[in-house]
Amino acid sequence: MTAHSPDCTVDAVILAGGSARRMGGMDKPALTVGRISLLQKVIAAVARSRHIVVVGPHRSELSSDIVQTRESPAGAGPVAAIAAGLAVLPDSDATIVLVLAADLPFVDASAVESLLMQMQSHSAVFAQDDTGRTQYLFGAWRADDLRRRLADVPDTSDLAMKAILPVDYAVTRIESVGDCDTLADLELARELVAARSPDAPVLSAGQARESIRERIHPLSPRTVAPDAALGSTLSEPLVAAAPLPPVDISAMDGYAVRGEAPWTIRAEVAYAGTSGHGSLAPGDALRIATGAQVPAGATSVIRDEHVSSDGRRLIRRADSPVRDDTRRAGEDWTTGAELVAPGTHVSPAVVSVALSAEVASLTVRGPVLARVVLSGNEIRSDGKLEPGQTRDSIGSVLPTYLAFCGIVVLDTIHLQDSSTAFEDLLRQPSDAHVIVVVGATGGGAADQLRTALTRADADIVVPRMRVRPGGSQITAVLPNGIVVLGLPGNPLAAIGTVMLTAPALVDALTARTTKPPLLGYLTDESVAAPTDRLVPVGRDGARWRVHHDLHTAHLLDLVCHDALALVPADKTPGTPVELLLLPR
Repeated sequence: MTAHSPDCTVDAVILAGGSARRMGGMDKPALTVGRISLLQKVIAAVARSRHIVVVGPHRSELSSDIVQTRESPAGAGPVAAIAAGLAVLPDSDATIVLVLAADLPFVDASAVESLLMQMQSHSAVFAQDDTGRTQYLFGAWRADDLRRRLADVPDTSDLAMKAILPVDYAVTRIESVGDCDTLADLELARELVAARSPDAPVLSAGQARESIRERIHPLSPRTVAPDAALGSTLSEPLVAAAPLPPVDISAMDGYAVRGEAPWTIRAEVAYAGTSGHGSLAPGDALRIATGAQVPAGATSVIRDEHVSSDGRRLIRRADSPVRDDTRRAGEDWTTGAELVAPGTHVSPAVVSVALSAEVASLTVRGPVLARVVLSGNEIRSDGKLEPGQTRDSIGSVLPTYLAFCGIVVLDTIHLQDSSTAFEDLLRQPSDAHVIVVVGATGGGAADQLRTALTRADADIVVPRMRVRPGGSQITAVLPNGIVVLGLPGNPLAAIGTVMLTAPALVDALTARTTKPPLLGYLTDESVAAPTDRLVPVGRDGARWRVHHDLHTAHLLDLVCHDALALVPADKTPGTPVELLLLPR
């Protein structure tokens, strides 16, 4: 056989089953490196193939032009999987069949092409990895020879690849074709991919929040009763299920009357919540309370201060205006009216409107739930401090700041420093949508959060921010969708980061409509600096007074101030700045 040429017909069989016993039974092909699944990496590498067959559990996310099948019985081994893949190829005239396992983190089209170019007169060619190991599940086969060898095997179940290898196969060295058999292999692959990526830029505060809102996907909507929706965000409009008022009612204490004065007062009284009063005849008046249903026949309601009565007859006072104090049915809204737009935060007022409109349920996203993680062996929340220890001064108050921004804290834990503490934390299942980590965001020996996020193949949305204090913060999304917000360890920097970043997280996770920033003018324009700055400010008449000489190790500088001012590096004199109000 001649060397591979562009005219040669190639099919591909990708093995995406197996139990991954050395990885705890994980769905290995779905694991990601560089935020791309191992299976998608292999599919991209063989994209020039005429037909692609994936053998393994059905995956709904795959393109419809990819054929999917499963060996029988499931888990019967690679030879059975190859046979199952060949059996469902749309036709059988391919010259070459590529066979690849879906656990090759660095495979690409050039590696596949290198393999094909070595075919020459061999029946099969396999890749050799950097350790000198032959990867029998990264190979190119002469199609007719592979089919013949499979046909010669009475039972393909539980056979090793060596059972079908031709005598004249060849091996070619291809850089970085090792597979992922263990979690350590996977984490190393992720670190290598991250190391090859260009350094991420340091973002301004505005750029960081824009990136969060654009790149973090919203939570799935859920349907709840209005009383249970507080703190969430409407994902569908709030539509009235009934008119308000539902019937004509009195807006004031007074009389329902028919026709012109004088009127004869009827004996009964219409109270709120009652019904069944007879229709008014011309010249009738009926005593009525605020909120009571207006009887049929009434032409208007006249409030008490506009009439005079001798107990039997009623007249309008000469100096009173002629007006009707009836609230007509549907005057406030009609059935089917959109009352509140999607993207609106569900405040107590929204809940009240839903109840007034007889709405039984709301479709919402959120509220955003968080787990707070305090990191560091030096942090102590109770007891006497030993030399080198630091009092936890924000663990108990951080939930209040997060709640002010729209995030509900489920629990708070203390994470001791260890070589695997953060990796173990990020693997733990959680009901939280956000993990808020205090400390370990820098580059010191104990600051392991960034390394752990790389090993977890997190999408780093905000690597660092060009703002002081708080520049070492990090925002990332784990493959399971949980957001990690890393805060600096210094209390003031941590709280500043929360007030700056947490609202944008809530906007993203709940698809909440972003509010325009609150702006104000400073009394002192001398705070401009080479980088964005967060400074405490207090009201000073119509302007805001700046607090200078910040200390980030505590929150004393926030005690007598109402907000943090975000002063951009390019601020010009006389322009307003954004204000981040603080909970009081």
